[in-house]
Amino acid sequence: MAAPFYGRERELKLLRERLGMKIASLIVIKGRRRIGKSRLAEEFSKPFRTISIEGLPPNHESITAQSQRTHFANSLQRVGKIKGLKADDWDDLFWHLGELTKKGRVVIILDEINWMGSKDATFLAKLKTAWDKYFKKNPQLICILSGSMSGWIEENILSSTGFLGRVSLDLTIQELPLIECNHFWRPYEKKIAPFEKFKILSVTGGVPRYLEEIDPKLPADEMIRRLCFRKEGLLFHEFERIFSDLFSRRSSTYKKIVSRLAEGPADINQICKTLEMEKGGVVTDYLTDLEETQYIQRCYSWDFNSGKRSKLSLYRLKDNYLRFYLKYIEPNKGAVSKGTLKHVPAWDSIMGLQFENLVLNNHFSLYPILQISSDEIINNGPYFQRSTKNKKGCQIDYLLQLRYNSLYLCEIKYSAKPIGVEVLEEMQKKIDHLKQAKTVFSIRPVLIHVNGVTEPVKRSSFFTYIIDFSSLLTR
Repeated sequence: MAAPFYGRERELKLLRERLGMKIASLIVIKGRRRIGKSRLAEEFSKPFRTISIEGLPPNHESITAQSQRTHFANSLQRVGKIKGLKADDWDDLFWHLGELTKKGRVVIILDEINWMGSKDATFLAKLKTAWDKYFKKNPQLICILSGSMSGWIEENILSSTGFLGRVSLDLTIQELPLIECNHFWRPYEKKIAPFEKFKILSVTGGVPRYLEEIDPKLPADEMIRRLCFRKEGLLFHEFERIFSDLFSRRSSTYKKIVSRLAEGPADINQICKTLEMEKGGVVTDYLTDLEETQYIQRCYSWDFNSGKRSKLSLYRLKDNYLRFYLKYIEPNKGAVSKGTLKHVPAWDSIMGLQFENLVLNNHFSLYPILQISSDEIINNGPYFQRSTKNKKGCQIDYLLQLRYNSLYLCEIKYSAKPIGVEVLEEMQKKIDHLKQAKTVFSIRPVLIHVNGVTEPVKRSSFFTYIIDFSSLLTR
């Protein structure tokens, strides 16, 4: 029995709109591993005749271009009940696929397209030819190209002159919003405390495949132990699978980058120092790959007065699982593999970063609480300014600049106990450092917490809004 399918209403709506078209549709779905690309395509295609073929993961030297063609041919033989199909050339394979799909409503899903084509220089050219000669001749055909290597898809399909004007829809699948993550605790979601949910989400983020492992009858700490600190657990080996499948021989370089960002945000110079490489195109390409696959995010500062983005930018680790793995699972892998780990390590030291990540990845959930609409926003994101002779350094967890000179400064704060009055001084210091904003802009401080605030903080009326994490799970 398949796991329940939650969310993705907008993505399904966009896909279903193609059903009303009088021409064939070529659709791209991309996103990080385990994010639910295949499941989305399957959910959409349920009512229709579907041919779905997945590429072989190139995680072993024995996987060659011939291996991919042979696997494709075998899959096609099973689906189409064809015998003796040769796997010598993509032209022949695509012709047979075209014959199977030339009439009626049919969906073709070519899953992990980057695996299929990465080792054969002729693959994409022949796929483009097959689209023009066979697939698009059926006005009721929908062909979905899905893959985890978003950078490869961007370069070889979306930005390729060969596919120019042919892609009807380009979908990038993000993590599920917190309100949809909450559904994975059904039927007990109302009985489980928000802090216990936070513990799980601090490890999994909004990645559907990880969330499917939730057993709401178990305490969060026990679930994390089973997922992360048993050698059979899904998340114990997941890191190696992600990096070997996506980045192959260059995986060690990508690991160095995310390991540096697991310590906190960094600029490109700091990342180059970690890699012991000169600043240039190669490092930029590595960072772009990680950004396209949604593991990291580049955040720019901006000028309040002009609203223009500055050259100053920092990269942050966007993915909760990667940080948890690097900080807690990897250092204990030997003990877990040998069965000698006595106690699951306490992970309080990174809870603040994990909580900040969850809120930043769900910043859109704050808008209705703050009673603002997206069309009012000029700029938003983590904000930082460097220290100079005329101003002090400053970092705001999340800042919203609205039209009509209004700033919402959000402090995202994790604490194992209710937050005390020290937060007022911390926030006032940040406000004082924003010299360019104080005389022109209305400043509205916002506190976002997960474990309560003390009465003196509430009575102070310092914060315009105090937002409990639980409201992000239910709104």
